[in-house]
Amino acid sequence: MRITCFLIVLLFWQFVVEAQEVVDYVNPFIGTSNFGATNPGAIAPRGMASVSPFNVSGSQNTMEKDSRWLSNPYVHENTFLTGFSHVNLSGVGCPDLGVVLLMPTTGAVETNHLKYGSTYKNEVAKAGYYSTELNKYNVKVETTASTRVGVSRYSFPKGESNILLNLGLGLTNEMGASLKIVSPTEIEGKRTVGSFCYYKPEEAYPLYFVAQFSKPADSYGTWKTPYKNNGHEAQWMPYNGKTRTMEGFKKEVIGDSIGAYFKYHFKEPTQVEVKVGISYISIENARENLKKETEQLSFEAIYASTKSNWNKLLSKIKVEGGSKDDKTIFYTALYHTLIHPNTLNDYNGEYPSMATRETLKTNGTRFTVFSFWDTYRNLHQLMSLVYPKQQSNMVKSMLQIYDESGWLPKWELNATETTTMVGDPAGIILTDTYLKGITDFDVEKAYTAMRKSATQLENNPLRPGIQEYISNGFLTTKNAGSVSTTQEYNISDFAIALLAKRLGKKDDYKRFSKQSLTYRNLYDTKLKLLRPKNPDGSWYTPFNPLAGANFTKNIGFIEGNAYQYAFMVSHDTKGLMKLMGGKKEFAKQLQKVFDTNQFDMANEPDIGYPFLFNYVKGEEKRSQNLVRGLVAQYFKNTPDGLPGNDDTGTMSAWLIYSMMGIYPISPGEPFYTITAPMFDKITIDLDAKYYKGKQLVIKRTGNPNGTINNIELNGKPHKGYFVNHSDLVNDAVLNIHLK
Repeated sequence: MRITCFLIVLLFWQFVVEAQEVVDYVNPFIGTSNFGATNPGAIAPRGMASVSPFNVSGSQNTMEKDSRWLSNPYVHENTFLTGFSHVNLSGVGCPDLGVVLLMPTTGAVETNHLKYGSTYKNEVAKAGYYSTELNKYNVKVETTASTRVGVSRYSFPKGESNILLNLGLGLTNEMGASLKIVSPTEIEGKRTVGSFCYYKPEEAYPLYFVAQFSKPADSYGTWKTPYKNNGHEAQWMPYNGKTRTMEGFKKEVIGDSIGAYFKYHFKEPTQVEVKVGISYISIENARENLKKETEQLSFEAIYASTKSNWNKLLSKIKVEGGSKDDKTIFYTALYHTLIHPNTLNDYNGEYPSMATRETLKTNGTRFTVFSFWDTYRNLHQLMSLVYPKQQSNMVKSMLQIYDESGWLPKWELNATETTTMVGDPAGIILTDTYLKGITDFDVEKAYTAMRKSATQLENNPLRPGIQEYISNGFLTTKNAGSVSTTQEYNISDFAIALLAKRLGKKDDYKRFSKQSLTYRNLYDTKLKLLRPKNPDGSWYTPFNPLAGANFTKNIGFIEGNAYQYAFMVSHDTKGLMKLMGGKKEFAKQLQKVFDTNQFDMANEPDIGYPFLFNYVKGEEKRSQNLVRGLVAQYFKNTPDGLPGNDDTGTMSAWLIYSMMGIYPISPGEPFYTITAPMFDKITIDLDAKYYKGKQLVIKRTGNPNGTINNIELNGKPHKGYFVNHSDLVNDAVLNIHLK
């Protein structure tokens, strides 16, 4: 009898485990600490709207704005929130958006966020859902979202209750807003946003919204507070405290710090749902977005649909084996890669064009938030493998941007070019996508755009210093980050050469292949490092190869030092080996980066380094041990479970590839390097429109903590630690045996 009961319990437990959907493994709190810059708010896949708790606008104790550089609306350690923002960025390093804040309160109406803010408890975050309880008001807040609509449900106690709309708060560096109470159930308006990283204030732009309430307010009103600029703070502070409140006011209100309130008198505990449609085109489009996506749908119905969409996308990769925490960090990482790039166009296809912001229309999805200095290294390769249709639409969005502005994007945000970071990375992504077999875009236009950025000598926004780069073969200290920018240009030129070769453009292939190797002119044989040169061709002195780490000032490198950039020539690793004196010296110098703690897991230039030992026969175990150790050290099922800024999914993509046992080590080239998988089995469902195979299966056998003994591809021995993309997308089974 005991045996029978045990078997029943065992079978039931097995059923529960198997029945668990992959979406249930997502933990949106991962990355909300340790400068990960993610937030736990509700968002749909690639959503324009998101609803995040906003807890970075002050504290209950200090009653003043936090002084830290804040690029995200939520930090896990903070305990005092002042509302819920409806447009947000995830995993970025500069402040912007974080606007259109709603806040439920009780009692008398208070318009000062530092006074109406509250501590909170019992946070719950899932894919497409967030909830918490406000201690000050005994109000439960629940949020979800469709693609273009943020949805909230407030559970109020009996008595006086309010819903506040504050347009003065936000992370954007721009001010200015307007609003109008349309009826006791609707508010419309706009909020100016822009100046990402404090760059280009001339490119501020409007965000439009319509908020609809499930219950009519018993009374309502607006407020306006005079503000003054408070130096370089992202938010402005009131200077005289004379807020003017206008009860029953239904005319348009314009200003820098304005808001509206809806007041209720509940005779019993009551729930109110609020839907906020957004648009970058018009109030009319925001209202249409709201209507088309959520009209007559309850909070529960919207959440169920969004959760289903998340589960469908996340289920493209199924993993078996590993612990619950392993699955959690894996699927949360995949979740993070499906936030940005995100949707820019409205439901009707309209979107603001690049450069002019005139209204254009697309038949597909116009994507935005292209953080290419980060994502060209691994995220877009992951999209090509797992979500090729999305990647195709991203490429088409890039070409639309080229049509509209004359240039490919560099760091594009909501149809503005921020020009953040260095290099000319868009072409790398175009080449990588095309050579992976995603060819349903105008490749000749793509090539023309890539070539333009690499050859136009005057007024070239993508390649500062291009004249010197072409004449010298490299940049000198006249240009910021001369060495690292030369490296970036080299990688882009190599991508142009690869595509030129595929398209039969022989002269360009020769030209750009040669040009992609000019970093060699900056190699110091004594230091065995790349080193900046002066305009006269002499070495820059005194030179400290350690300077530049952790955002410290240096000459020659952007966000890193000479060690962290020493091997960032992914397209010419074998050539670098020769410069260093052969494979043995290459491995010795590479190991030095790790032994001297110069490797920075939180920054892009060196994230491929752990895999580089695969280029040295007999040293491949080092890569396997390093990758496994880095995953264990930096990626956890905790708020600080990212090594730093997620960079719109780049760090998460690194983790996904590392746990699957393959990595796109050379952006632009259609192959992967192999390491030890961290699951027993990984199954990727392939898109039949782009790939011949239905599935890619990666299996791990033997000692889970061991190193690779041998590799088989489709049952046959596979030599080496590299595999072509084309071999993996044709119903491949990659068996990796560990010992």
